Amino acid sequence: MDAIRERVETLGRYICDTHATVRETAGKFGISKSTVHKDMTQKLPEYNAALSAAVRSVLEENKAERHLRGGEATRLKYERIRQKTEDERRDELR
Repeated sequence: MDAIRERVETLGRYICDTHATVRETAGKFGISKSTVHKDMTQKLPEYNAALSAAVRSVLEENKAERHLRGGEATRLKYERIRQKTEDERRDELR
């Protein structure tokens, strides 16, 4: 098995096993998001159609949920800002 095919199938199995996003997968393997996306959408179907279908399903699920993850990240950001402001006010009163 050549190195590219091995990488592509390893990425595909990782995404299926962990339901990781493209960004998480790229970070885990130290490659770009573009490489992960291209490998999963263009190369994997040529190498392993069954795995490709499973990966596509996970990626579609992640895409459908990303607005929820983004909203949660924004909520947490403003919660941290609010907490920091409250802490600073409390410190000023001391």
